[in-house]
Amino acid sequence: MESKAKLLGHPIHPMLIVFPLGLLATAVAFDIVALAKSDVSWFGISFWMIAAGIIGGLLAAVFGVIDWWAIPSGTRAKTIGLMHGGVNVVVVLLFIGSWLLRNSAPQNPSSTALALSFIGVALALVGGWLGGELVDRLGVGVDNGAHVDAPSSLSGRPARERTQAEATDFRRAA
Repeated sequence: MESKAKLLGHPIHPMLIVFPLGLLATAVAFDIVALAKSDVSWFGISFWMIAAGIIGGLLAAVFGVIDWWAIPSGTRAKTIGLMHGGVNVVVVLLFIGSWLLRNSAPQNPSSTALALSFIGVALALVGGWLGGELVDRLGVGVDNGAHVDAPSSLSGRPARERTQAEATDFRRAA
């Protein structure tokens, strides 16, 4: 099932999710460094990374919803997509809570603020796995007819197109 929101022939949602996932996970890593080294400057960096990760997560969600609406009703993909989106909304909400709790003193987060971030990053792994299930097992966001020798998405040709030699080899193998 092809994605409905594309840029230069590729789905936008998976292009965008790398930013919030990377920013939020790295913010947690920097929190751990701050705790381990007793250096509060790392907490300040985490504060701004969380802000950027929240913005990126909300932007990625817009394109995720566009693709989710296109999944046929009553399918496993529709259910998994809803779970994927729901988990990731909770992740963003946890990080929003963490960011708000840090807002008055970014370099001195409370244990609750840290706990929200740690729980959020653990849930992000679940949300990411569900996203992988959508693409790798259920084929959501994959061009129809995709194969290992498909033409470039920039060519304007469909993924299912094969060269004359490939078509001949394909017919012989069948």
